[in-house]
Amino acid sequence: MFSTCRVPAAAPPPRYGLKPDEAAFLDTLEERTFRYFWKLGDIDRGLVPDRWPTPSFCSVAAVGFGLTAYPIGVERHYIFRWQAVRRVKNTLRYLWTAKQGPDPSGTIGYKGFYYHFLDAKTGTRFEKVELSTQDTALLLAGVLFCQSYFNRMEADEIEIRALADSIYRRVDWNWAQTRPPLVSHGWNPEEGFLPYDWRGLNETMILHILALGSPTHPVTRQTYQAWSASCQWGKYYGQEHFGFPPLFGHQYTHVWIDLAGIQDSTVKAHGIDWFENSRRATLAQYEYAKDNPMRWRGYGPHMWGLTACDGPLDAKLTIDGHEREFHTYAARGASFTHVVDDGTVAPTAAGGSIPFAPEITIPTLMAMRANYGDHLFGKYGFVDAFNRSLDVTANVTAGTVVRDVGWFDTDYLGIDQGPILAMAENFRTGLVWETMRRNPYIVKGLREAGFTGGWLDRLGAQK
Repeated sequence: MFSTCRVPAAAPPPRYGLKPDEAAFLDTLEERTFRYFWKLGDIDRGLVPDRWPTPSFCSVAAVGFGLTAYPIGVERHYIFRWQAVRRVKNTLRYLWTAKQGPDPSGTIGYKGFYYHFLDAKTGTRFEKVELSTQDTALLLAGVLFCQSYFNRMEADEIEIRALADSIYRRVDWNWAQTRPPLVSHGWNPEEGFLPYDWRGLNETMILHILALGSPTHPVTRQTYQAWSASCQWGKYYGQEHFGFPPLFGHQYTHVWIDLAGIQDSTVKAHGIDWFENSRRATLAQYEYAKDNPMRWRGYGPHMWGLTACDGPLDAKLTIDGHEREFHTYAARGASFTHVVDDGTVAPTAAGGSIPFAPEITIPTLMAMRANYGDHLFGKYGFVDAFNRSLDVTANVTAGTVVRDVGWFDTDYLGIDQGPILAMAENFRTGLVWETMRRNPYIVKGLREAGFTGGWLDRLGAQK
């Protein structure tokens, strides 16, 4: 696919020194965002709502982010270690013991995978949602993080490690390869496998690393190569990188795995690593917003960031004499591949990219809070999204319109809160990254994918 000639490695970005007011802001942001998972999560089963305050089902991906949040809460002294141990143990016990099987109702999953959404009351499949391979992967990442973090020789922590091992080993990745070597998006009892497979740059690198690391049902490197073969290299607003429009695709794997300084063959051919690729994607979106080709209100150096998020309504409205099309929940983004932009900005786009480009993400988040106050920043940190262009009375599907200011979501979303908290902590202390370096399944998955260099090579030299 690419030339095999040696390309000089890109210089790492300069280290960023936090100013006192920035550190204070991150303190507040992390604590409030942590509370989303701690206060709203089910104490007995560990289920985390997809959103709040709108009544909702549980998201298994949000459970994975919750499992990642609890050790951060311990290290930040928001909660005691014993409290986190109890919550994690209850969560893993439920994930392991809840019924799995091919029945269309009354189960939590099948073949080790979990349904995308679970009913908040019954804890089983919500309506007719699919068994999701990627959402299961996000859940498993949180499970394995807890396995490595809770490392004491105490009965409860030993049980956590054993449960995490059982949950991970049960996943039958080969079953999900209905069109090998690729992995399917998912399955449902009514129709079987979905007609889509994971290929090209997106949020699923974490899925492939987990599948490669499996000690029971591993995929082969051919699966990873088939996925990465469709990654598209291009240039956007001066940044050469592998493109994927929504920023969540450049963030999710990095929540758990430190990809700085290690390379697979895909990025090595271009002299960068995946961390640098995500930095460039972030910078490209920043420059896109400053240029503001669609002339949305407010876009600029302190208002930018397109990713999957809530939106105000599905309709066309006349704004400033021009017809504008708005959307509710959508995968917004901007890249050389395509653009989906209705003026709706999600704070998680900048928040999930804090380690990649702190010099632009942290000032952006601080300005968002300062400029829009309680409309945007509340008891659990940032609400999901806002749109300055929709500042007139409209029958919005969700959220609220503040006249002459804009539309503001009133919900927080678990899968968008999670990256903000974890990536802020990774930037400050490297907690999740350092912990996951000790997980043998993650290490095996990276090596099976062909990653070399940096901490991964040093880890081998230490043995």
